[in-house]
Amino acid sequence: MSVRGLCAGHAGRDVLHDVAMEIASGEWLALVGPNGSGKSTLLDCVAGCLTPSAGQVHIAGFSVHTDPLSAKQHLGYAVVPGRLPELLTGRQCLQVFADAKHVDAIGPELAGLADELRLTALLDDPIGVYSYGTRQKLSILLALVGEPVLIVLDEAFNGLDSASALILKRHLRKRADNNRCAIVLATHALDVVERCADRMILLDEGRGIGSWDRAALDALRSSGTQNCLEMTLADTICSVRARDAQGE
Repeated sequence: MSVRGLCAGHAGRDVLHDVAMEIASGEWLALVGPNGSGKSTLLDCVAGCLTPSAGQVHIAGFSVHTDPLSAKQHLGYAVVPGRLPELLTGRQCLQVFADAKHVDAIGPELAGLADELRLTALLDDPIGVYSYGTRQKLSILLALVGEPVLIVLDEAFNGLDSASALILKRHLRKRADNNRCAIVLATHALDVVERCADRMILLDEGRGIGSWDRAALDALRSSGTQNCLEMTLADTICSVRARDAQGE
C-alpha cells in the first residue's frame, strides 16, 4: 500500500494534512495518536469509504479512488461493528463479502478460525443479537475473505476476550510472517503495538510526526522504564506542538 499527499476531512473541516506512508507485504504497521488525530479518517480513505480532497491511495498498484473495484479486490477491511447489517445472519454477511470477491465464504482456513473463536454456532443468528465482542470477531473474519494483500483494522481487538484476541493476533501475525499480507492497525493499545507491530507511525492533528521501526520499539520495551513507549509518544507530541507554536 502507498499513501501519497493525502488530505481529507469531514463536514468542511480538514482532518488529514499531506499524509504519506508506504507499507510492504509482510509488515504490520500500527497507527497511534490522540483522539481526533486522524487515524480513523486515514483508514476510511484507505478503504474507499471517504474520498480525499487531495492525494492518492494505492493497493496492489490500483488506485482506491480511480479504480476502486480492482483495489478493493485486494483489500480486507474490518468493518466497524456498529456498521454491520443487523438483519443479516453472520453466514449471510460472509456470503455477501465472498460474492463480492468471487470466492467461497467459508474455506477451511476461515472455518477453522471461526471454530477457534467459538463463532461457528452463532453464524446462523442475526447480527442484531450479537454482542459487541462477537461482532468484532465477525468483522475480522469478513476482512480475511478472499486472501487480501492488505488488512485494515480500526481498534479491532476492543471488546474481545483475552483468548479470542490472542487467537486473532497469532493468526494475523502468521499471515504477515508468511508474506501473505500487510496489516494496518489503528489502536490506542500500546501493548498490542509492542507485541505485534513491525513499525509504528504517530499521527497528531492530521499529520505524521514520528515513526519507529521494530528495533526502536524493542529498545523502548527493553529500556526498563515503566510506560516508556507512552512517555515517548507524549514527549514527541509535546515537542512538535511547541515547535509549531514557536513557528507561528
